[in-house]
Amino acid sequence: MSLRGTARTAAIAAVVVAWAAAAHYTSALVESSDWGALLGLSPLVAIAAAFAWRSPQRLAMLALLALAVTGLAAVWSELARNVGWLYFVQHLGTNALLGVAFGRTLAHGRRPMCTELAALVHRELSPRLARYTRQVTVAWTLFFAVVSTTSVLLFALAPIAVWSAFANLLTLPLVALMFAAEYLVRLRVLPPEDRSGVLDAVRAYWRSATPPPASHTDR
Repeated sequence: MSLRGTARTAAIAAVVVAWAAAAHYTSALVESSDWGALLGLSPLVAIAAAFAWRSPQRLAMLALLALAVTGLAAVWSELARNVGWLYFVQHLGTNALLGVAFGRTLAHGRRPMCTELAALVHRELSPRLARYTRQVTVAWTLFFAVVSTTSVLLFALAPIAVWSAFANLLTLPLVALMFAAEYLVRLRVLPPEDRSGVLDAVRAYWRSATPPPASHTDR
């Protein structure tokens, strides 16, 4: 990895760690926090804005987003006093949606998500690779189901600080551990020609999703 790539990775890691620490502090250790509410809502608003901008009904979706932001501003003081609930909804919603996204591709007649990603890297999937990627899709579905269930149980039954430590400080390391475990299993059960990394799949997906540059023709 180049020096620039290393610096970029380190900067992203620092931002993620700082965000997690701030989220834990504002959701579990203080009674009210405007910054905590802003920190919790910013990713959701940014994602919604990106979807609205790419929507065929851009103006209508942006207007709807502006209306939602106005509504949030109207109840801002209440949000600032319940930052823990805000992070809980964010954490549960994110992991539940990811679980559904993986799980629904396991239905009969559909291609499992990890198989689809592998197909972007490999022109042809061997039966072993197709079977393995289906199993990986099942594993990620179960992982997000367990994380979602644990989040609900801790939020309902444990002190908020315990839930926050799990949601804000442990979830991302658990995801990283899941990736590492899958990588070790992949090295063990797949031959070299069937192996591909997460970055390979991301690059292939990005290439497939990026339209080719428009050609210039003489007028």
